[in-house]
Amino acid sequence: MIREDNVVIETAASSDFKNRLSRAMRLARRYPTTTVGILVIIAMIIMGMIAPFLFTGDPYMVDPPSRLQPPSDANWFGTDFLGRDVYSRTIYGARISLLVGFTVAAISTIAAVILGLVSGYYRNVDIVVMRIMDGMMAIPIILLAIAMMATLGGSVQNVIIALSVVETPRMVRIVRASVLSLRELMYVDAALSIGASTPRILLRHILPGTMAPVIVQATFICAEAILVEAVLSFLGAGTPPDIPSWGTMMAEGRKAISVAFWAIGFPGMFLTITVLGINLAGDGLRDILDPKLARRM
Repeated sequence: MIREDNVVIETAASSDFKNRLSRAMRLARRYPTTTVGILVIIAMIIMGMIAPFLFTGDPYMVDPPSRLQPPSDANWFGTDFLGRDVYSRTIYGARISLLVGFTVAAISTIAAVILGLVSGYYRNVDIVVMRIMDGMMAIPIILLAIAMMATLGGSVQNVIIALSVVETPRMVRIVRASVLSLRELMYVDAALSIGASTPRILLRHILPGTMAPVIVQATFICAEAILVEAVLSFLGAGTPPDIPSWGTMMAEGRKAISVAFWAIGFPGMFLTITVLGINLAGDGLRDILDPKLARRM
């Protein structure tokens, strides 16, 4: 009897896996650009994780006699003005850019969900919180990030902190807008009528309804954080010059762009592909999580 039960459980699990795989394949065929974007993100993550095994060398090793050498068998992407291998620095640079992008997206999303839920549900709190958010949004992202980096100093941790602060206000407005509409629905009134506590209403009845726009916006925050980090590093206000990141590589490569375009071209290409992949994935998630499109599927 136990063996028969195990067979039934395994059969059910196998059937469930096949159904999930079939649905994933249908989604992939329906949204090919989303599939491409997700594959690009996965490829970049794997590339950063296994960078030491991708025929890379020491990204910090300086070799002045070999500086500004064109792409060759020894240096696939050429060398920069200090003789460092551009290929190795580009591969390792994915770690910094992806770390900043995903961490900023996670921190700003968590902070925005908390602030947006409280602000959208309590009118008195909303007045204070949203005026602060409006004031922060009135300042361009780059200028606010540069000002914060000038105060905190250049490091990867400070870049994450600065970008998390400047990206949070836009997400707060999205969460707040969702909460304002959800709190007027009948099932929220029903929960209030049976004596449900405010934390329970926020977490069980309102928070799930905000997840679709939050997930989509988080992907765009991730892409924007990668771009802003590159801009800050390009301007000399981001990560320290000795840390290989795509922004710092492009900043250093511009000094010799007329004679060594590869020093700025390859990191710029990887940056473009990564941001494009994240944006494609975000656009696809927006279509998939849209209730009207979901009903059609």
